[in-house]
Amino acid sequence: MRDKNMSRFSTYESFHVELNGFKIADIVLTSHALSRWDERVETDQGGVEQICGYLWDKLKLSRVQPYYPNENDVFLIDNDLVMVAEFKELKDETDIAGNPLHKMIVITFLGRISEDIELRDLKSYYAWLRHTRRMTLVKNARKRK
Repeated sequence: MRDKNMSRFSTYESFHVELNGFKIADIVLTSHALSRWDERVETDQGGVEQICGYLWDKLKLSRVQPYYPNENDVFLIDNDLVMVAEFKELKDETDIAGNPLHKMIVITFLGRISEDIELRDLKSYYAWLRHTRRMTLVKNARKRK
């Protein structure tokens, strides 16, 4: 997604976008994120170029915010779509001031808050998931004995 030409002659998109102190210069999608995009976000529009373009536009418009103020891995897009991402520093690349640039690796898309009410509080949702998995394991262990 880097150095993409704009429609005007001899101009380029900005080289990086700042998010939570990270200067993002590249976006990488995992295969899990691609499959979750098809399952939970848009079923027909799932190409890497379309998703990265969508994310890049949202980053430029400052429409991506952290889900929790003190955490740097879960983000809200347009206050609806929940995304999990991590950041890695790009080797040998800096901005004009010499600060390091980062790539954003999108791990997964959890879904839309407007569709899945459970996503409104992720900490309690994950606690519930851990509890149900643990209880399933306990029940299966009882059946084997």
